[in-house]
Amino acid sequence: MLIREILPTEKQVFNQVATHPLQSWEWGEFRKTTGVKVERLGFYQDGQLQKSIQVTFHKIPFLNRYIGYFPKGYTPDADQMAALQELAKKYQAIFIKLEPNSLRPLEQSDADNQQIQFLKKYPIEKGRALFTQYSFWLDLQPDEETLLANVTSKTRYNIRLAEKRGVRVYEDSSERGLEDYLAIQEETTKRQGFYAHSADYFRKLYAALKDSGIMHIFKAEYENQILVTWIVFVFNGVLYYPYGASRSIHRDVMASNLMMWEVIRFGKAQGCRGFDMWGALGPNPDEKDPWYGFHRFKKGYGAELIEFLGSFDLVNDDPIYKLYTLGETWRWRWLRFRKKLPF
Repeated sequence: MLIREILPTEKQVFNQVATHPLQSWEWGEFRKTTGVKVERLGFYQDGQLQKSIQVTFHKIPFLNRYIGYFPKGYTPDADQMAALQELAKKYQAIFIKLEPNSLRPLEQSDADNQQIQFLKKYPIEKGRALFTQYSFWLDLQPDEETLLANVTSKTRYNIRLAEKRGVRVYEDSSERGLEDYLAIQEETTKRQGFYAHSADYFRKLYAALKDSGIMHIFKAEYENQILVTWIVFVFNGVLYYPYGASRSIHRDVMASNLMMWEVIRFGKAQGCRGFDMWGALGPNPDEKDPWYGFHRFKKGYGAELIEFLGSFDLVNDDPIYKLYTLGETWRWRWLRFRKKLPF
């Protein structure tokens, strides 16, 4: 198999074999605008592109060293691992984080998983996850009547209530739509106390994806006030829900419930075969977890809990990797502590 760099003229065929929006050409172009380096490699058989990888390299402040990130790629194999090791050497990367877009049976042990046993042939460490290991997947192939019947009775009631109260959901993928999203996201992060990407990050994301057909912005409006706004992706027949924000007012009209239902209908109209809801807690969620409400909200739409392979660090420099992971542990402890401070 021939492995070589992808040419700009191969953008279309590159996207056809890409496994996720974060592996799309447009996402790579967006990441370049944020100051990271992007490498795209293609795997060719008889002159035809069969598989591709897109890896970003992030410079560590004050050091001439990098960390690689390979999110949502195809299932690891020997060709992929050899290519990643060569890229790690090229950039003097401490490690490359892999988060494959590969599923495993729920709660299966690592010892029983052949893909993980394959990875253990390489200098691999279990890494800190950037993507959640679990998500909800909704099959969009049944008809709309069946999809609604599969929704829990409580969720279905909330959808009808929002419709009855006059909540309106519509797409507004304009710059105005983005700015409305950013305004509500700022309110949401302050209220719920979590970190989110900056406004500049989202504006660059919008500039790179707005004409691609991947990124769509939706609003839920009530009495001329925008209550909820979501950013969703459509890519290679799959709908994704990566970003959402909501206001604290008029929560009794259940705007988020209608938003989810209308987005499901949108995905079906786009011909998507499935909906990856981009995150869940797992098979035995703790009801005290701050994300439990969001987990339960997604589950209410009849979605299936799925588990991805996990997060793995392909180590290129073991001594520095150990120092780096120690520093990261303390950094996250500080961030969690700071979040609790009243200022």
